[in-house]
Parts: sequence; structure tokens; C-alpha cells
Amino acid sequence: MDVAPFRLSGSRDAAVLCLHGLTGTPYEVRPLGEACAARGLTAVGPALPGHNASPEALARVSAESWLEAARGELVRLRDQHSTVFVAGLSLGGLLGLALAAEGALDGLAVVGTPLRLYSPLVRLVPLLKHFVPYVRKSDGSDIQDDAARARHPSYTAMPLESVHQLLRLQRSVRGLLGRIRAPILVAHGGRDRTARPTDARRIVDGVASRERELLLLAESGHVVPVDRDGPALSSAVAEFFERHLAGEAVA
Repeated sequence: MDVAPFRLSGSRDAAVLCLHGLTGTPYEVRPLGEACAARGLTAVGPALPGHNASPEALARVSAESWLEAARGELVRLRDQHSTVFVAGLSLGGLLGLALAAEGALDGLAVVGTPLRLYSPLVRLVPLLKHFVPYVRKSDGSDIQDDAARARHPSYTAMPLESVHQLLRLQRSVRGLLGRIRAPILVAHGGRDRTARPTDARRIVDGVASRERELLLLAESGHVVPVDRDGPALSSAVAEFFERHLAGEAVA
């Protein structure tokens, strides 16, 4: 498996920025990039700051650093292509929503994107992180397919500082939804134990986009691109972006 950042060149004047989730790697969004590249769209999947390194490195990264890194990748793609999309998983979806609120996108697809974390312990995270800096991820990633879960690369520990940064980003994004006007596809795994599928509906209802689509994938958990419904999701994302190439978009 390849956890490295990727760039898959396409033949059209359009690009997709593929953003992975918290403690994940570009591996988990590469299927989305490959489907888009097969339709002629250049696909770029960076490693967000603190990832492809160690949990200790991740614990030193702020939400602003994640957003600035994603924004920098987007600016580079915009310099090279007339049409730019974002496909984001979980944390990557939150970053995509934040970028869309800035008016920088021609369309976006967000997958398993949590507007909130619903554990009753969440409100204690700002305090707990000083006493319990890391929480072991004993069950592996939230993936229904056993083989896919066994091979999925991800940190085995979650820094509570990173959870705190995620909470800060969630709060910001919830206040930005009404500014989003780009066409949007919101996808969510029906068996997601990390982010509630109801958040997908809240995103669809909260944005100001004229074109918005909701896609529920009944057989998958949180990391849908590499789970049972991965091929269906990848096809849907690539088709959605292809329909919104420059000159064809409905924004």
C-alpha cells in the first residue's frame, strides 16, 4: 500500500484536491483521485501536517496549520487549472467546507464529515489532554470490510490535542455553512461509528448551494473510499465533478 502523497495527471484543465482524515494518510483518498484521473482530471493528494510522521508530530499541529496547508495546495492547483474541486474525507471534508466558504472552489465532495463529536466526554477534552495526551485506537479504523480494515494504514493512537483542534475546526465550519455556494456532494457511510450520518443531512440543509446531493452508502463505515462501497463512491464523486467542469457548472 502507498501512503505517500500523490499526483495523478489528467488531460483536462481541471484538478481535484483530495484530503484525508485525522490520523490517516493519502492512501485513504487515493481511490477518489484515481477515479477522477480516469476521467481526465488531475488529482493531488497531500499529507496534511502532522501526518505520515508520528502521533507526537500530529499533536504539535493546529487546525489553522491544516487549513493553511490545504489552502496552499489549492492555490497551486488554481494557478495551473481553470477548474478546481476538493474531495475530502472526515477532517478533509471539514477543510473542504472551510475552503468552499471562502469561494475558492468550483465544487466539492465531502465524505463522513463530522460537524460535531457526540461523545459525552468531548467537552472534557480541553482539560483531559493535559493528563491523557494519547488515546489508543484499539479497534483499528472504522471500516466494515475486515480485509480493508486490517491493511488500512493509520496511527494507532489519537492525540487528544488533535481532537481539541478538530473541535475548534468543527465550531468554525458550522458557522460557515451558509456561505457555501459551490455545487456539493455529501456522502456518508450508513454504518459510520465515528461521525453520525445525520451530520450529512445537516451539511446538505445548511449550505446555500443551488445544487446539492446526498449519497448514503449503506454497507460502509467511516472510511468509505476504502470500504465496501468505495467503488460506488469513487464513481459518484468523479461523475459529479465531471458534470461541473468549467462552462458547465451550476453554482
